[in-house]
Amino acid sequence: MDTVTLADDRLVLSAPTESDVDTITALCQEPVIQEWTTVPSPYTRSDAEGFVTGMVAAGWAQDKDYTWGIRVDGRLVGMIGLARQPEGSAEIGYWLGADVRGQGIMDRAIRLVLAWAFDDADGPRLERIEWHAFAPNWASWRAAWRVGFRFEAAVRGAVLQRGRRRDDWAGTLLRDDVREPVLPWPATGVVVPDPPPDVRARDAGSARMAR
Repeated sequence: MDTVTLADDRLVLSAPTESDVDTITALCQEPVIQEWTTVPSPYTRSDAEGFVTGMVAAGWAQDKDYTWGIRVDGRLVGMIGLARQPEGSAEIGYWLGADVRGQGIMDRAIRLVLAWAFDDADGPRLERIEWHAFAPNWASWRAAWRVGFRFEAAVRGAVLQRGRRRDDWAGTLLRDDVREPVLPWPATGVVVPDPPPDVRARDAGSARMAR
């Protein structure tokens, strides 16, 4: 399918292109992004080129994976995407550069993607979206929690990150779910540690997918 651009009165989400390679390379040097995602480490310009010309281009062309660059005033500040799964499902992933966190940008970006994926007549009309993060990525969970995701599981040693086995957190959002927090912070009944006292919305950053 052709790439799709999404926007509100502050953000534009559009597929990253070769003109974004240098910016992506610079953003992915941040230790926080490398810690909580599966981007290569060290991250090189050739990694960014392969991401844009390979994964992104093929994903849209095959109507399989949808990746957007998050842009504020024309500047690329992060990435968000959906990886399609069978039977009307997908996994969401996202990351945001440090200098724009705490401004509500990720919340807006996630809501734009959810509206397109669930509600838009020209979108995929998904039935459910999964969220995953390496534990204990409280910032990523807070971003998902704010738009209604339900915490489903904490699975020990479920994911490999560059040869290192990490615990996996998982959550879901269904098409008809309310897109606002529906459970206390953190989710009631989920066996996870209490969030540290300094977790704030300004820290919302990256999920584990290499988006």
